Amino acid sequence: MSINPVDLREIEERAGNVYEAIIVCSKRARQLNSENKIEFNALLSTLPESTTDDESEDVDNPAQLKIALDLEKREKPHIHALNEFLESNLGYQFKE
Repeated sequence: MSINPVDLREIEERAGNVYEAIIVCSKRARQLNSENKIEFNALLSTLPESTTDDESEDVDNPAQLKIALDLEKREKPHIHALNEFLESNLGYQFKE
């Protein structure tokens, strides 16, 4: 995974204040993260329960591992939120 710098002037063009933009992006990232957690838990609930009751035993479940790896390959929530903001796909308004 490469690191891509973001020009703060580009963020400032789309928002009046850089700090406000960061707050908007962070709230959106939390929403995305919550959605990812719900999806992950829903996918895990479809897997059959393990037959061993011993929690000290470290047994790999290949189906669970595949689900976890697929979700790890996705774009991280904070990157996704920042890209939405920079592409003007993220709407927001301030409370009066």
